[in-house]
Amino acid sequence: MNINPSVVMVGLGYIGLPTAALIAKHRTFVHGVDINPQVVETINEGKIHIVEPELDTAVAEAVKNGYLKAATNPVEASTYLIVVPTPFKGKNEPDISFVEAATKAVLPLLKEDDLYIIESTSPVGTTEKMMNLIYSERPELQDKINIAYCPERVLPGNVMYELVHNDRVIGGVNEKSTEKAVAFYKQFIKGSLHKTNARTAEMCKLVENSSRDVQIAFANELSLICDKADINVWELIELANKHPRVNILQPGCGVGGHCIAVDPYFIVSEYPMESQIIGKAREINNYKSFWCAEKVQTAKLEFELKHGYKPSIALMGLAFKPDIDDLRESPAKYIVQKVLQNANNEEYFIVEPNIEEHKVFKITNYEHAADKADIIVFLVAHKEFKTLNIAEDKVVLDFCGIQNKI
Repeated sequence: MNINPSVVMVGLGYIGLPTAALIAKHRTFVHGVDINPQVVETINEGKIHIVEPELDTAVAEAVKNGYLKAATNPVEASTYLIVVPTPFKGKNEPDISFVEAATKAVLPLLKEDDLYIIESTSPVGTTEKMMNLIYSERPELQDKINIAYCPERVLPGNVMYELVHNDRVIGGVNEKSTEKAVAFYKQFIKGSLHKTNARTAEMCKLVENSSRDVQIAFANELSLICDKADINVWELIELANKHPRVNILQPGCGVGGHCIAVDPYFIVSEYPMESQIIGKAREINNYKSFWCAEKVQTAKLEFELKHGYKPSIALMGLAFKPDIDDLRESPAKYIVQKVLQNANNEEYFIVEPNIEEHKVFKITNYEHAADKADIIVFLVAHKEFKTLNIAEDKVVLDFCGIQNKI
């Protein structure tokens, strides 16, 4: 089947590929673009390069039926979605160069009444900057194409469901653009579509994740206090949450992923004087990872002093949250790296049941690691870890509540 696509999806990662598969499922032709030729080849074979439930089936069917094709360059379409990374440069300064590069790639293809949407998490004002870039290069298109911002709100591990059922905030650079974008998403999304302007939509995405980061920071700070006070933080939170208007989250070894651990910096970098709580929450959650690494170091020294030999240590988990393979901004990965930097001939077992191999770490089976290690460090609450029978003579450091949750 060789039909001109209706949608060009620039970026085929954790959000772009599921979104492309969802659109293709509705018998809309999608031309996916990725700069990695291996990703393109994998997708065109009907396979996937990331782990996400139901995504493999959706991509396989879309490719087989001819509604999804991947390439390294865009082609002409009527709708262009920009779903590329927005990393940092320097000291937590957002880098929108990927969004700009993606925009420049589709610039020659744009025509009157086309729809251009940014889904990438972006600093406030990015959509307007891209609009100005487009108009400066293609002045004949000024006020004749539709430009909008529409961030995703999905949870890794449940992306295919949440893409359909979660509400979306859609902000155009003008009312016509907003309406055009709403009409586009209405074809695929069952959740409510909330109209606003581009700047508000951009800030909404950042505020949602910053709010969660602040709430997690409160739980992590409580865990530090309870450690000094010799109080079981899991029991404390469970009891405090009996209050009808209290809902404290669970502490962990930090905050990871490409949203909650990153998005607050988009606000802090632009509004440093105003974002005091948001900035402090980032500091607390980053410190929690450092604190966990120090706790492992202390446990190593105490074990050696007590037993007269160096311990073997199992570091359980690398992903940024339970039961996924995503290691982006993972506090667990940071802790493992920090611990290994201070290694002194101890034996280490690195465990991550959701990946088969890692370019830096040798991955060990979780049951073997728990059986052989003297010290077991739980960094991520993967479901596999909850079924382990831990011998009583093991030293256990539980930073994610595997054993201690009430």
